[in-house]
Amino acid sequence: MNSPASAQDSIPEVPAAGPAPGHASDSAIEAACGPAGDCAPNSGPNSATGPVQPSSVQPDSAKPHLSRFKMLRLHLPTVPDALAALVSLIVVTLFLHTFVLQPYLIPSESMEHTLLVGDFLLFNKQVYAPAGELGWILPYRPVERGDIIVFHHPSPPLLVKRVVGLPGDRLRIEDGQVYVNGSPLEEPYATFEPALPDNSRDNFPARIYPGPPVDPDWWRQMESITRNGELTVPQGEYFVMGDNRNHSLDSRYWGFVPRQAVVARPLVIYFSLARPSTTDVEPVTQQASDDRLGHERELAVRLYGFARWNRIFRIVH
Repeated sequence: MNSPASAQDSIPEVPAAGPAPGHASDSAIEAACGPAGDCAPNSGPNSATGPVQPSSVQPDSAKPHLSRFKMLRLHLPTVPDALAALVSLIVVTLFLHTFVLQPYLIPSESMEHTLLVGDFLLFNKQVYAPAGELGWILPYRPVERGDIIVFHHPSPPLLVKRVVGLPGDRLRIEDGQVYVNGSPLEEPYATFEPALPDNSRDNFPARIYPGPPVDPDWWRQMESITRNGELTVPQGEYFVMGDNRNHSLDSRYWGFVPRQAVVARPLVIYFSLARPSTTDVEPVTQQASDDRLGHERELAVRLYGFARWNRIFRIVH
């Protein structure tokens, strides 16, 4: 008779349940998701995309910088646009320099104190040009008495003087006073700095050839057009003088300025270097009672004293 199985009879061991097919083990899950099991959706060995890889997307904090860069690129000109703008600027500059404005540096004292040595001028090259079809745009006009003009001259190539006599005017000078058509000319701009006496300069036209610096050819022409002590300005020519009357070589010494030689009129002083004048009387300087004060001001003089700041952008008239 068979007896029931005792407690000691061994029962066949059932194999431990392994991971069911299609399921990941805990170690695989930990490897894929981390100890906390924070897995992204559809992650894991059975997901269609496999384990999640480290993201290559930039953080949101970088996106504003990228957007600013994109906006900057949208506003920056392209290389062709930049070249076109540069060429346009060069063309406009050359046009203005050739036909409208041109810089000029005053080299001498003949126009003091209207224009000083070291003044940089912009002068208008179209004001005296024939009006033509653009007369309604640019301010063309004829040369007038009292105008300061820039004109061609043999030496130096360009001169700046003031028009005193127009074509047809009868002109004479007595003791420095200019008379035009028998009447004294009002000249608030004229200055008479100290100089040695010169009869041909102060009384014009002279009756006897004074010698150099008066040009002999001009002297002969002057004799032929002088009547009753007055010189008549020919048609198409102008009699010009410097405002610094005692220190100017002008029409009194070499003759008239032809109309075709006039090229421009000074417009504005755009800069002025502080340069000494050889015709000014040296001022009496006072010794400072405090020598240390003078040294303190030396630096300021060096920094600011090289230019005449109060003359910048002054209109010339």
